[in-house]
Amino acid sequence: MDSLKTGRDFLLKLHREESGQDLIEYALIAALIALGAVVGMDTVANQINAAFNAISKKLSNAVS
Repeated sequence: MDSLKTGRDFLLKLHREESGQDLIEYALIAALIALGAVVGMDTVANQINAAFNAISKKLSNAVS
């Protein structure tokens, strides 16, 4: 029974404290920024790939 009371007291203490809330907010912001970066990098990578393909075609036509 003592461990149950200790566990309950610990959970109540966590519920009352607000210091961890800031950490969670920062983690969510960081995750949102990371998601945006991944989506943005995919778009940029596709555009770079298209540019290199266009250059490759022009070089192939110039050599032929």
